[in-house]
Amino acid sequence: MKRPVTITVAALAAALAVGAGGGVAGYSLADGGSPSAAGSTANASSTSTAQPAAAAAKKLTINQIYEQAGPGVVEITVTTSGGSSGTDPFGGGGGSATAQGSGFVYDSSGHVVTNDHVVEGATSIKVELSNGKTYDATLVGTDPSTDLAVIKVDAPASQLHPLALASSSSVEVGDGVVAIGSPFGLSETVTAGIVSALNRQIDSPNGFTIPGAIQTDAAINHGNSGGPLLDLSGKVIGVNAQIESESGDNAGVGFAIPSSTVKSVVAQILSGGQVRHAYLGVSIGDAAGQGAEVQQVQSGSPAANAGLEAGDVITALDGDSIQDAASLTAAVGAHSSGDHVKVTYTRDGSTKTVTVTLGTRPSSS
Repeated sequence: MKRPVTITVAALAAALAVGAGGGVAGYSLADGGSPSAAGSTANASSTSTAQPAAAAAKKLTINQIYEQAGPGVVEITVTTSGGSSGTDPFGGGGGSATAQGSGFVYDSSGHVVTNDHVVEGATSIKVELSNGKTYDATLVGTDPSTDLAVIKVDAPASQLHPLALASSSSVEVGDGVVAIGSPFGLSETVTAGIVSALNRQIDSPNGFTIPGAIQTDAAINHGNSGGPLLDLSGKVIGVNAQIESESGDNAGVGFAIPSSTVKSVVAQILSGGQVRHAYLGVSIGDAAGQGAEVQQVQSGSPAANAGLEAGDVITALDGDSIQDAASLTAAVGAHSSGDHVKVTYTRDGSTKTVTVTLGTRPSSS
């Protein structure tokens, strides 16, 4: 399901050089538009077991967080081959280009988490560790629907410093946060702020909604993509991915993909399987009163097969009240492909309930 209200955001890739063909590596998301090649990365965790904030260690100073987590943050440089498809929103075409982003070490095997838009279209990937050493990396897997990717760096385990994931479900508005990354290629840059809001919805590279995003006023810019957003115990609560800005630079409104999503998606990528997301097949908006109004039903989708139509207002899923479009997106996302759910909706003043078998989200919306 796509988010009905458009937030114009820019993914945080930093173009470093232009190849012979004049193509600039960049990436932009606006109204679910098509992404171009980009260069930014993300941080991950040493284990797939998230740790609740309440059980975390005492709060650290920003300097202590940098000393603890900084060695686990990496800078990623991606080379892409240009093309003439015309999908580059920055107008490039042909040749090759180099771009840069951020990421973090997930485990001692060399897996690094970053954004999908950082490595999309990459012909080569290099990772620079905090000690200044650079290694080649290979792509393990991506999930455009959540803008996450895993790469593997060919570095000795002794050089790797995995970061741990905290539970994003324990994060509260007003909590202090720290971002570490390479904005504009300035590696090991630390910025701090607070959690400004929770449960925001942002668009993924393939046009679907990423629910549960963490909004922060910590300064993040191009090149921060894929870097970690850390809590005050130095654990990862999100992967910095987008900003809302008229200028394209920091305006104090940044968004991070929550660690709960990171944990699930990375586990699926590392298992070697396809990342699967439950799919209803509707475009929705907030209803005038309560519920999610169906604006469009995708042909052949589970919703279409169940008889849902544009104009229907979905008020409950499996008996749980649906307050608005965001709550329906989250409710469907909490299920798995193949699940049978009961959808309650109103049409022409009548309330109906149908059973829908959720499908698997397609490659694009």
